[in-house]
Amino acid sequence: MSSAIRLDGIRAVMIDLDGTLVDTAGDFSVALNAMLADLGAAPVDTERLMTFVGKGGDHLIRTTLAERFPADQADALFERGRARYQAVYTEINGEHTTLYPEVREGIAVLRAAGLPLACVTNKSHDWAVALLEHYDLLSSFDLVYGGDSWPKRKPDPMPLVKACEAFGVRPGQAVLIGDSGNDAQAARAAGCRVLTVPYGYNHGEAIQTIDTDGIVPSILGAARAILPSLDGTSTAAAPLLTS
Repeated sequence: MSSAIRLDGIRAVMIDLDGTLVDTAGDFSVALNAMLADLGAAPVDTERLMTFVGKGGDHLIRTTLAERFPADQADALFERGRARYQAVYTEINGEHTTLYPEVREGIAVLRAAGLPLACVTNKSHDWAVALLEHYDLLSSFDLVYGGDSWPKRKPDPMPLVKACEAFGVRPGQAVLIGDSGNDAQAARAAGCRVLTVPYGYNHGEAIQTIDTDGIVPSILGAARAILPSLDGTSTAAAPLLTS
């Protein structure tokens, strides 16, 4: 997949977390079903709940409750459910997750090339930091932006624009690597490039339906697309944005 993809002039890389770096389906399942048990509701299977993932924890909770309760009751139960979900998730964060193949290798290649890296996720900042620490990846990122880091989250472009500003690059000099339409929409709106991996969640929809610059098999595959010299070719780097 990545062998035919070449992104010229990339000076900064942003990477999504859930479904891109780490398979967090197990953690979501444990926390969400603990919440449902507390509310006396039927559990949700992992395949179904993963179609809700990607727009933040509140969306996940509200969507799940809406399938089990009338609208007014779901609204009334939200705060109680949210408190239970957050308590469980904080306790187990990382315990039922798996790092995707070639994540460490891809990050190592990007770091060795001197590219600044940001993790841009809709997971809360504290949970994102804890999960990256769990896999000893936190020090690999220059920035970590969670869904609560800015007033707006993906698919809004704000977190990506802020990351570009922090790195001193134009949006067109940055690429977001993600697994969903949320990522692609945010990148396109920000004016950034975007690559997608095929193994994530994407709300249950085929990754091929998303408007991206290409589908790469892994983070290492993305690194090969961003750094063509890895495949024996070269490309001119675009200059950094200067004031």
